[in-house]
Amino acid sequence: MSNLENKVPLWEKYILTIQEAAEYFHIGEKKLRKLVEERTDADYLIMNGNRVMIKRKLFEKYLDESASV
Repeated sequence: MSNLENKVPLWEKYILTIQEAAEYFHIGEKKLRKLVEERTDADYLIMNGNRVMIKRKLFEKYLDESASV
C-alpha cells in the first residue's frame, strides 16, 4: 500500500494540527494560533507534548455558535 492509501481524510480525524485545521476550516494559521493563545483553556484544544491540537468536532461546534472568528 502506498502512503496516500493509508492517510486518514481530515473530515474523519478526531484531532487536527494547526495546519490541518487551517486547511479544513479555511481559516488562516495565524488566526488559529491567535485563537489558541487567547483561549488556552478551550475545550476544543488538547496538548500533545508541546504541540497544540484541535478537536475537530468541538471546534466545529465552537464555530457554529460564534458570530465571528
